[in-house]
Order: sequence, then C-alpha cells, then structure tokens
Amino acid sequence: MASRNRFSSQPRVSLPGSEKTAYDEASTPLAVSAISVATEHVPEEPMDVSVIVKRKAPLDAAAIAAGTHPHLTREEYGARYGADPASLQVVREFAAEFGLSVERQPDTDEHYRTLHLTGTREQMEKAFGCSLSTVETRHGKLRVRSGTIQVPQEFAEHVEAVLGLDNRPQAKPHNRVAVPHAGNVSYTPVQVGQLYGFPAGATAKGQTIGIIELGGGYRTTDLAAYFKTLNLPAPTVTAVAVDKGKNTPGNASGADGEVMLDIEVCAAIAPDAKIAVYFAPNTDQGFIDAISSAVHDTKNKPSVISISWGGPESSWTSQSLTALDQACQSAAALGVTITVAAGDDGSTDGGTGNNVDFPASSPHVLACGGTKLTGSGTKITSEVVWNELTAQEGATGGGVSAVWARPAWQANANVPKPAGTSGGRGVPDVAGDADPSTGYTIRVDGETAVIGGTSAVAPLWAGLIALANAQNKKAAGFINPAIYAASAKSAFNDITSGNNGSFKAGTGWDACTGLGSPIGTKVIQLLGMAAVSTSKH
Repeated sequence: MASRNRFSSQPRVSLPGSEKTAYDEASTPLAVSAISVATEHVPEEPMDVSVIVKRKAPLDAAAIAAGTHPHLTREEYGARYGADPASLQVVREFAAEFGLSVERQPDTDEHYRTLHLTGTREQMEKAFGCSLSTVETRHGKLRVRSGTIQVPQEFAEHVEAVLGLDNRPQAKPHNRVAVPHAGNVSYTPVQVGQLYGFPAGATAKGQTIGIIELGGGYRTTDLAAYFKTLNLPAPTVTAVAVDKGKNTPGNASGADGEVMLDIEVCAAIAPDAKIAVYFAPNTDQGFIDAISSAVHDTKNKPSVISISWGGPESSWTSQSLTALDQACQSAAALGVTITVAAGDDGSTDGGTGNNVDFPASSPHVLACGGTKLTGSGTKITSEVVWNELTAQEGATGGGVSAVWARPAWQANANVPKPAGTSGGRGVPDVAGDADPSTGYTIRVDGETAVIGGTSAVAPLWAGLIALANAQNKKAAGFINPAIYAASAKSAFNDITSGNNGSFKAGTGWDACTGLGSPIGTKVIQLLGMAAVSTSKH
C-alpha cells in the first residue's frame, strides 16, 4: 500500500523547461485592445492545471519528418502513442496526496495525455513547489509565478509539462485592419482564390477545418449575411469549449475580427467544409489544450487546423514550446495539416533583433507568410513581400528559429544560419495575400471591414488543403517534405521582390515568403501525388 506521504517525503527537483520569467507588462505579447483578459475565463478559485504525461512509446520522428509516416486513425494513435498508463496513475496518486481533484476530458485520457487537476491556490503552491502572486495589469488581474516548478522526483519522471499555474496572456492575433489610403484595394476570399488559381466550383465536402481561437467570437447572423453576398451557402460552424473558453462575440475592435476573418476566409475558399472553432483562454495552457483537443477530436475530426495566434519564441517556456510542438507532431502522425500565421511585425517579430513567431516556427506546421497582391480579373499583376513598416502598418514575419533545428526538408533551401548556437528552422514555408492595403473584405459584428495580416494566410492555406483533401480523397497530412521537393517549384508563384526588415526576397525559398504563394490546382495535384507516394510505405 502506498504511503500517504509518498510524494511529500521525496526530494524536489526542478521540472525541466518550467523556468518562467517575472511578469513584465511591456513584453506580454498581447495588443491592448485585442482581447478580454484571460482571467475572465479562468477564475482564481478553484484553479485548473493541465499535466501532460509521457507517451506510451515515442513517435517515429524521422518518418514524420520525411513525410513517410502512415496516417493513423485517432483510435490507432491512442492505442500506440497515447498516455503511458503508469504515468497517468502516478499523476492521479500525486493529486490525491495533495488534495487535488482530477477532471476527465470529453475525449479519453489515452488520446491526448492531459490530466486536469483542480484545487485551491494554496494546494497548488504546496503540490508544485512554487509561489503564486496576483498582479494588477493593463490586461486586468493576473496570476503569475517566476522561477521553476519544483516537484517530487518520481512525478518529474512521468510528466512533460505542467501548465496553468500562471495565466498571463501568451499570444496575440496576427491580423491588421486596413488604414484607408488612396490606392488601397480589397478582395473577397473567393477573388483571392481566383487570383491564385484555385479550382472553380470545387468543394470541400466531407472535410472539417479546425480553427484555434484565444478570444472573441462569431455571430451566425453575420455569417449568413456574409455568405449570401458571396452567393455561397453559410458554413456549418461548431463552437468547441476548451478550458472554459467559449464563443463570446464582443465588438469589431476586439478579437471578433480575428475569429470572423478565420471562419470567412477558410469557409469561402472551401465551400461545404464544416468548421469547428476551438475557443480557449489566452494562456499557454489554453493554447496547447486547444490544439491537443482539435488534433484528437474524435467527434469533429478536423483534417486541417488553422492557427492565427502566436508570440515570439522567447516569450514561451521551454516546456510550453515542447508540449505544443509535440501536439503538432501528433497531428502529423494522424494526417492532420496545421497552418500557422508567421506574424505581422517583420523580421523583429516586435522584439529586439531578429525573432520568429511560435508556433509558426514549429517544424511540424506549415508556416504562412504574407505578400502584397494586386490583380486584374483572375490574373496577378504584381506580388511582392508585404512590408508597410515605414507606415507602421506591419510586415510579414520571417527569419530563422533560435529553438528548432533546420529540418531535413529544408536542407537545400539555403536557410540563413541562426544567430546563436541552436535553432536553424527557416520561417515561413509558404505565403499568400496579407497586406491590409490589398486585404480581405469580411463582415464582423454587423459591419463590413477590410482586414489583412498573416492571420488571413493560415485560413487561406487551410481552405486550399481542405479542397485538396476532398479532391484527392485522401488527407494531405504533413505537407512540408512534399512542397520542398525540387519537383514542387511549379506549384508556387516565386516572390522575388521586397524585404521584411532584415531578410530579402529572392529566387527560391526566402525568409519573407518561403517558397511563394500557391498556384491552387498545381498544389492540389502535388499533394495528390505525394499522398499516393506516402501510402506505399
């Protein structure tokens, strides 16, 4: 029989990667007006903490990186690579000893390896060996910690991350509302698809696109009115609550613009696709739980997930970076494609020196950069790097990761060397129209608005991949190895003019627009051939 003080009597160790800096108002990656405060969704009492445990067995990282890993069903994944039962048991016993309750998730624990522990602040401080304090900020009242999480040695051996002790905002949406200027133009998503050669009349019937949102909401009346103007049926949209997040539409100046941009772009590009929107609090816990929930959702089963939120790599703890990337790696094993906005602040990503945005820099996602697109009819007349920095109106993110090593599929892409001793993954992989001066006409909170940003490019690519999945009758999954192959060049408009600050566009891959913008029918054909090739393994 286990001792009642089994864990209390063990020496404490620092949970690897849990180091958190003291709260700094200036460095919190959230626009002041972007979103309601995270504490609105996460009451101070009782607290909820996500504990991510180890897999039963490691995924075949080499096969995933090569694009040859067979696509597993969610049931197969859970049986082979879900939570280690011994680790789940250790966490449950740890929770019981410290008086914490264990909540089951809607899905099975075995699928996504996350146990939610609830308890008072005092119980959490005792269990996780940390001091929590409340700070008043411009975002409202937040709960923060600094330093490392100190846990019993046995617990540390079974756990990969403990998230939620600190609920400071983690990310910001990568959208930009157009500032009126002479010469500005705007397009509907359908018109952008026409300029990029997306197949006319194609549908994404049978596909579900998942969208991650960390605030805001949508109104079905707006969606019905918007799609009527496009002569398209309004999409079927399902709101999925994660960590008490919910569909909470506010006003056009808040995060609703992000939510509506994401839904309207991907649904207009991929008619007949179902849309599942995963709403979570804007914390590292909420962000990671939302992605894990979408990846392992056995009800909605998205084949593509679009993410338009992020923050500089330096703003994340090491455990959060690893946990989120592992969720994206799981997606690749399941044949789920994840598209991510690369950021709207040029090569600095809003910081000092050169920085890239995460999760766009994860080696298991399709990072989406931005262009300034002008066209006539269905023909592109000009496409250059999006850079309006001199007017303080944003520029595409892009550069070299300081965290993630250069993947094998970027070996011949001439990615610049990282500034430090680690990293090397080049960002972005692909691009699309993002400049708000050539932005997207959308409807939000009863108003028509023109919005750009790389936030528009992630759902644009998600819609294209949903079309490809429907047309090819097979999930594309992790597409990076296929699109970086030499034979894939003809599927892209190579962007060779412009810069995002420190990096210039040029022939082939560059750290502004990646491989370029899509030629829709050729991308679909490329992914169809890649899917056939992968299925032989």
